[in-house]
Amino acid sequence: MRVGIGQINAHVGAIDENVEAIATMIRQARSEDCALVAFPELAVPGYTPLDLLWRHGFVNACQAGLERLRGEAGPMTVVVGSVGAEPAQSPMNRADPSAVRDGAATDLCNVAVLLRQGREIGRVKKIHLPSYDIYHEKRHFTPGPGSELHTIGGHRFGINVCEDLWVDDGPLDLQASLGAEWILNVSASPFYVGKPAIRRKLVRRRAVENGVGIVYVNLVGAQDDVVFDGGSFVVNASGETLFEAPRFEAGLYVVDLEGPAAAVAPDDPLAQMRAAITLGIRDYVRKNGRADALLGLSGGVDSAVVAALAVEALGPDHVFSVYLPSEFSSDESREDAAAVAHRLGIDHTEIPIDRIHGALRDALPARAAGLVDENLQPRARGTLLMALSNLHGALVLCPANKSEIAVGYNTLYGDTVGALAPIADLYKDDVYRLAASFGDAIPERVLRKAPTAELRRNQRDDDDLPPYATLDPLLRAIVDRNESRPELLAAGFAPALVDEILSRYYRNEYKRNQLPLGIKVTPKAFGSGRRIPITHAYRD
Repeated sequence: MRVGIGQINAHVGAIDENVEAIATMIRQARSEDCALVAFPELAVPGYTPLDLLWRHGFVNACQAGLERLRGEAGPMTVVVGSVGAEPAQSPMNRADPSAVRDGAATDLCNVAVLLRQGREIGRVKKIHLPSYDIYHEKRHFTPGPGSELHTIGGHRFGINVCEDLWVDDGPLDLQASLGAEWILNVSASPFYVGKPAIRRKLVRRRAVENGVGIVYVNLVGAQDDVVFDGGSFVVNASGETLFEAPRFEAGLYVVDLEGPAAAVAPDDPLAQMRAAITLGIRDYVRKNGRADALLGLSGGVDSAVVAALAVEALGPDHVFSVYLPSEFSSDESREDAAAVAHRLGIDHTEIPIDRIHGALRDALPARAAGLVDENLQPRARGTLLMALSNLHGALVLCPANKSEIAVGYNTLYGDTVGALAPIADLYKDDVYRLAASFGDAIPERVLRKAPTAELRRNQRDDDDLPPYATLDPLLRAIVDRNESRPELLAAGFAPALVDEILSRYYRNEYKRNQLPLGIKVTPKAFGSGRRIPITHAYRD
């Protein structure tokens, strides 16, 4: 049996565009003699529409898209993710206007729709609705009632949606007990480093435990701060991989379910990280109707990496850089910024900020000194970057990294301005590793010199922070693993260091809430998957 996997890059809300991409792949699958072609979770509206689901007409537009796709199916079975709506069955608060505006009268379902011979022959509702990390599905959807089987190409298929595969003793186990030979899971599973291996291990275990083959269809593309990596794959009932689609690439991929086992290339975490951020930049810029990006090149490693990623995402003709020196900027930084721009082949200019800095300093009622004077410089740079954005219609990329963001080592409305922060989920050690992967594109001197913001004479980052080799392991424990002070002390971190960093971490929440979106590449990023009150007194 030949199966087509429609690994599409869906654009949230671009329903007609998504439907056309699906229709094109259906026609291609038909020409390849597929008995089944499957598309990811919420492929018609894109994942995830969030509160767009409650906009009047949105669900109707999704249904109209499905109507169009019905005529494309022919004798082949098409399974495509969309959204369904029914009158609300459970008691709801309909007295509060905000509840009514947020869909109180309607139950929405995350569905996989089956099409064949111009008809809708089935509709599978997602049962398990995640509400952890980036997910808010319980806010929008009502769970489905149960599981059933469908005969496709002479085989008994159980069809389920994303999270339904991940739950022990869940719908997959029930479908297998009902006699399913194959399970089709349509997913929108976000990427982070290590996630592909977790998926493969889980699916193999489910296959072997239940004696079923599994076709796993995943979304590709970026949506705001989240990247979907594709990597759809098929395993047989023995847990052998029959096929694995490319990561970070859209396309229709055809596999024979009776085919032999296929070799699977080992994961390269650094290459996946680089590909994810590149896709995140490209989709954010282009899906928001832009073509170009600009950034300030400081001569340091963070901005060099962002520039290199932007060029990889958009091409050198669509990336612009500017060097904004103050009286404290070194000749070395000027040379390194120019060298990075030259090696990347991007347009580069220089705008000194000395006079602007001086004018801002003189405008204050008291003499600016210390931190006040230091912060005037990045704020002057931020103003110029946003002016250049207006002038050229290019989106500003912010070079902030996760280490700096975690402890507030940045200037609000200064070096934090921008539309997107591509490396905001990378600790400083990750930045250096990624920089090295670009080879000669980033000069060796940029990698070797001590990090500095150059906001005062002879400044270095380690004058204001612990060395990154000390800081990053502690931050991983605090941010990524959510460890408390007693756990940090038990792990051997020095009490004075723990107290200093926890204090900085907590008191800078207000800054993090005003930063640009950062592309998620770890299990816990600063962004849509992390909700911490700005105003709180907890410090443990």
